[in-house]
Amino acid sequence: MSRDLELENRVEFLKNYTEKAKANGLILGISGGKDSAVVAALAKRAFPDNCMGLIMPCHSMDEDVSHGKKLCEELEMDYNIIDLSSTYDSMLNTLEEPLDELAKSNIKPRLRMTTLYAVAQQKNYLVLGTGNRAEIVLGYFTKYGDGGSDVNPISDLKVQEVFELAKALNIPQEIINKPPSAGLWEGQTDEQELGIRYKEVDDFLDGKEVSSKVRKTIIQKYKASKHKRQTFAEYRDLGPLDI
Repeated sequence: MSRDLELENRVEFLKNYTEKAKANGLILGISGGKDSAVVAALAKRAFPDNCMGLIMPCHSMDEDVSHGKKLCEELEMDYNIIDLSSTYDSMLNTLEEPLDELAKSNIKPRLRMTTLYAVAQQKNYLVLGTGNRAEIVLGYFTKYGDGGSDVNPISDLKVQEVFELAKALNIPQEIINKPPSAGLWEGQTDEQELGIRYKEVDDFLDGKEVSSKVRKTIIQKYKASKHKRQTFAEYRDLGPLDI
């Protein structure tokens, strides 16, 4: 399939899904990274006048905010900057139990999700997810945080495929070249935290040869994160209503 047709099909998917949901448009969080940049560009093509980006720093690096602003301005997409740092601090101060670093870090994407849905409801927009296939397979997202969305147009794409789409969509080069990072803390990168490279995950998903250590790590993370890929566990699944 040609790159242009690939883009067109994903744009049409967003249009059709949004219209069936009787929503007016699309909104997403802009992180300053490749994944959200590609999704933003697709959203802009699908709904040129009814899409919005929220840049939501939460003790974030200035570079991420700068890249988010540059992306939205180049796409001519409406955007707003909502600093969640004081909200985050207030929540930590409210909790009596001290939290470890990972628990504290996961509050940030959950605050962003809450903010996105508040604005989305006001505008009757759908919330876009921005996770790629590797992140979803590894469970490398925050449940009810960046994993909370209505529709995701890149969930089937491996990291290299997102990279190729980013180039085709003329995403700013400094965003394309950035090491993937969830922005959970300063200097954090996905590959450092995961202990494997995305190239290795892509190869595994393509059925290519990977080391036994990489294979074991991917399978372990996939199994351990099964609960994150379903809404909730049910005692008994009664299935859909026959109506």
